[in-house]
Amino acid sequence: MLLPALLFDLDGTLVDTAPDLLAALNAVLDSEDRPRIDPQTLRHMVGHGARALIEQAMAATGAPAGADHLQVLVDRFIGHYRNHLADNSLPFPGVPETLAGLRSQGARLAVLTNKPQELTVPILETLNLSQYFGVICGAGRYGVNKPDARVVAHVLDELGGSGKAAVMIGDSAVDVATARAAGIPVILLSYGYTPEPPHKLGADVVVDAFSAIPQSALQLLCSTNQG
Repeated sequence: MLLPALLFDLDGTLVDTAPDLLAALNAVLDSEDRPRIDPQTLRHMVGHGARALIEQAMAATGAPAGADHLQVLVDRFIGHYRNHLADNSLPFPGVPETLAGLRSQGARLAVLTNKPQELTVPILETLNLSQYFGVICGAGRYGVNKPDARVVAHVLDELGGSGKAAVMIGDSAVDVATARAAGIPVILLSYGYTPEPPHKLGADVVVDAFSAIPQSALQLLCSTNQG
């Protein structure tokens, strides 16, 4: 019997990346003579990828950016962020220990995020988290991103085995939509980045601590006759 595949979001789920995202975003806004974004506002903008983040920030601080200029700003953001990926970003409490425990039990683990692949891998490597994952999938790895169910299928295929014993773990409405599209259950972390209360997003389970994920995932899989 295959053990469950657990697909983890990155920002707001595995790693508190908000400090370094904020610094890069505000560097872009400074270059455009725009007001800076505060930490709480940023946490409501994360989760849809770099382009959406810059688009939201520009709209929130003045006139929206045109398509051509928006790409210039995205490139500027990524360039800054690449050089400061983990200046102040850290795994959330319990993340390394919980991942190590899951791997030791034979669980198949993957990262599934809309952060660009070119940024996802280095941040996980810098924080010594990449060792726990059989697949790391950021935006650009495949031709589709969350919440498209096809990206889940790609990740599960690469992990090996059926998606029937799989759980999505994240912090936002995007993660819930991804799980629903793929027909798998979803666990949300209450501490993540979302403009809406996590308990109102329609997840199967909401937990307050990362260490609660193994038991919650097992209960979900048992209750839905998966595995």
